[in-house]
Amino acid sequence: MIAYAITSSQTLHFDDRFRADLERFASRADWLLYRDKGNPDYRKNARLLAESLSGMPLRLFLHDDWRLAAELGLAVHFSTRGIAGLEGAKDAGLYTVASTHSIQEALGLADRDIDAVTLSPIFATPGKGTPLGLEYLLRALEELPVPVIALGGIVDEEKIEALRRAGIFGFASIRYFAP
Repeated sequence: MIAYAITSSQTLHFDDRFRADLERFASRADWLLYRDKGNPDYRKNARLLAESLSGMPLRLFLHDDWRLAAELGLAVHFSTRGIAGLEGAKDAGLYTVASTHSIQEALGLADRDIDAVTLSPIFATPGKGTPLGLEYLLRALEELPVPVIALGGIVDEEKIEALRRAGIFGFASIRYFAP
């Protein structure tokens, strides 16, 4: 099961904590999404991350910026707003993941050749509305032809074990990977 860490300004710092943050992510995650919405240094930081992760066992994804991901040889994770770049990313040969919030939305992206989807929120998480729940997730696993990554409210081993038992491809979280 893939462990997919999503960064925030509270979990990844580009200061004296940078190396420790990277080591923490590498010790618990397989994939890392650099998602620092609105950071004016996003491109510079993405380059630094790609360089710094060389030799570490983390697959780096960039948030929505498929052109920079292609330039750096990385993967891309599309938000609902950024999904318009999917065709360009596929033409560039990138591995693509997209955020989805329903089986129907995920099916539409599977038809467009997305490589994997996050489905959220599975469990309760602040500010994200009513959770879909495990029963809905199990239905999604049966209906979707692409790998599904559970997202939302995954903060402890109990939830991760429930996802493992469900047979999920992976889980994604911000808070689980926080210091």
